[in-house]
Amino acid sequence: MTGGALAQDAFANAIRPITAPTVADLALPRTQLHAIYMRQSMPSRVSVTGGNVPLGGDFDVYALQFEIALNERTSIVATKDGYIDFNPDNTLTSQEGFANLGLGIKHALIYDPANETVVSGIATVEIPTGESEVWQGEGDGAMNLNLAALKLCDRIQYAGNMGLHIPFSDSQALTGSVNLHASYEVTPWFIPLIEINWFHIFDAGDGSLSFTDQLGNTLPSIAEFEGGDLINLGAANAGENRDAVTLGVGFRSRLSDNATLGFAYELPLTEEEDGLMDDRLTVDLVWKF
Repeated sequence: MTGGALAQDAFANAIRPITAPTVADLALPRTQLHAIYMRQSMPSRVSVTGGNVPLGGDFDVYALQFEIALNERTSIVATKDGYIDFNPDNTLTSQEGFANLGLGIKHALIYDPANETVVSGIATVEIPTGESEVWQGEGDGAMNLNLAALKLCDRIQYAGNMGLHIPFSDSQALTGSVNLHASYEVTPWFIPLIEINWFHIFDAGDGSLSFTDQLGNTLPSIAEFEGGDLINLGAANAGENRDAVTLGVGFRSRLSDNATLGFAYELPLTEEEDGLMDDRLTVDLVWKF
């Protein structure tokens, strides 16, 4: 076998994390398509200056990420795109529209097939091409820097990501994230997994983003939280609740050597009203080729 074939065999069973897909990536560079559906229920009330307000409802996200491997160590990635259907029960208005676009490059800093270990650096740029009605398209864009790791141990997989979201203007929040994944392949059809996501606000936004047609453009100036992995409100008072932690449990199924189907249920471990998540269901399909 060639060196490339040996490397491919060593990482053949590596699976992609499911939750927080815009910030948690697999360290392994490869060519793949990643179709995602998410339904996120929102808390009945959320924290704002002076108290809280009723919200409820949910939003759906439909997205397609892609990755093109240039060689075994480097790939081009598209980490954010898609369509958001936002349906609150109270206070805010129902809207739908496109998300921002995020794309960049992944490079394996450590690529060790013999020990089934990969550590990669990922750099992407988020372009504000989305629509303000669904909390996108505002500000001057951002740089996302991520360090991703993967370790296989027979049927067990460990994976992790540490990332920074660095906006190009003060209007959005400077945030960080840590994402941890562990899974065990019971059978090819049943690979249970557990994932933990931690989001931290280093520097809140200045509250200047307008987000037309939502609460008279005032939400960024009164919200005491940020939007997690999908949304950056630029909330001026987000420093009141700098940390959000979520727990996801689910499984992957191997449909073939090249395709896996994933399901995960996620809920916050921090206070629900200090964010936009009551719970989230994520379903995805990864096709590598």
